[in-house]
Amino acid sequence: MLLLIVLSNTVFYLYAADHGPSGWHPVDGSVLDSVVQFAMVVGLDLRTFPMFAFLFGYGMMRLYQRQTEAGTAPKAAVALLRRRSLWLFVFGAAHAALLMAGDILGVYALISVVLGWLVLRRTPRTMLVVAGVLYFLLVALTALTYLEFVGGGDASADVPSAVAYAAHETNYFASVGTRLETWLLGSTLLGSLFSFSFHAAMVLGFWAARRRVLEEPRRNLRLLTTTAILGVSVGWLGGLPIALDHVGLLSIPAAAHGPNGPVFMWQVMTGLPGGLGYAALFGLLAMWLSERARRGVVVNAVAALGKRSLSGYLAHSVVFSPVLAAWGLGLGAHLGSASVAAFAVLTWLVTVAGAYALELSDRRGPAEALLRRLMYRDAASR
Repeated sequence: MLLLIVLSNTVFYLYAADHGPSGWHPVDGSVLDSVVQFAMVVGLDLRTFPMFAFLFGYGMMRLYQRQTEAGTAPKAAVALLRRRSLWLFVFGAAHAALLMAGDILGVYALISVVLGWLVLRRTPRTMLVVAGVLYFLLVALTALTYLEFVGGGDASADVPSAVAYAAHETNYFASVGTRLETWLLGSTLLGSLFSFSFHAAMVLGFWAARRRVLEEPRRNLRLLTTTAILGVSVGWLGGLPIALDHVGLLSIPAAAHGPNGPVFMWQVMTGLPGGLGYAALFGLLAMWLSERARRGVVVNAVAALGKRSLSGYLAHSVVFSPVLAAWGLGLGAHLGSASVAAFAVLTWLVTVAGAYALELSDRRGPAEALLRRLMYRDAASR
C-alpha cells in the first residue's frame, strides 16, 4: 500500500513537464510515459488516499479497543487518541514545511479528532449510517460541480500541481513558504472540511475494526471478496474515461478539469470504493499467504514496513524531495512519468530494506517511536 502512495506522489515533482488542464499528470513524454500515466489515472489517482484513511480509522479503533481492554476508561482512551492526532498534525506541518506540500497527515489528523469524538464510540449501525450520509454529501458535491460546469464554469487548474507544491523553486527557503501555504490552505483545512471520501473511509475503518475484518479475514471472507471485486471494479471503471481523455482517445472539455471540477470530483467519488477495494484485496492476499505459510524474507520485509508505515511514508519524501525538487538535485526536470515511477519503486524498496533491518533488531520505526513517546508522555503528565 505504501508503494501505491509513493507512486501517487511522483506527479508533484515533474515540474518541467507540460501539464494539461487538470494540472496533475504531464501531457508530454514517450509512449511508455503515456502508458504509465494511463495506469496511474485508472488505478491510483485519488484511490490511495481514501485507502489510507480507512486504515487510519481502523488503527484508531484498534488502539481504542486495546486501551479499554487494558482497563483505561473510554473517555481517557479517546483523549489519548486525540493527543495522537494532534501530534500527527505537528508531524504533518513539519513534513510539509521541510519536504512535501502534499502531506496527508494533517488532514487525517484534523478529521480524526472530530470523528474520534463524535463517532468512535457509536454503535456499528450508527457508523454505517454516518458513512452513508458522508458519501451522499460527496455525491451531492460532485453534482454541484457538474452543474457549475454546465452553467459555464471553468475549473481548469491555474498552475500545475508541481508548481503549487514548490517542486520548481530553486530557493529552498522560498519553497518552505509555498509548501506551507498549499498544505495548510489547499490541502489540510479545505480537505478536513470537504474531503467526504476521507471522512467516510475513516468511519468505515472504525466499523471494520469493530468486526476485526483484517485480523480475521476467513470469518469475513464474503465481505472482503465482495468489497475487493466491486470496489476495484468501480475504481478502475471510474478512472477509465479520465485516462482515455488524458492519452487523447476521448475528449473531455478542459473546463471540466482542475482541482474543483467535475472530473476531479468524479475521481474522488469513484476513488472511495476503489480505495476500499484495495484494502480488501490486500487483506485477502495476506490471508492467502498466511494460510499457506508463505512467510519468506520478502513477505516478512514488506510486513515490517507495514508495522512502520509512518516512518516509511515520511522516508519517501526524505529521498524524493532533495533528489527531485529544483532546490535539491533537480532530477525531476529530467525525468518522465515512467522513469520517476521507476525511481519511486526503488525508493520503496529502500524503505522495505530499512524496515526489515529494524525488524531484525526488534526496533520500532523512528517516527513511530517518537510519536509513542510524545503521546504517552503527555498522557502521563495528566
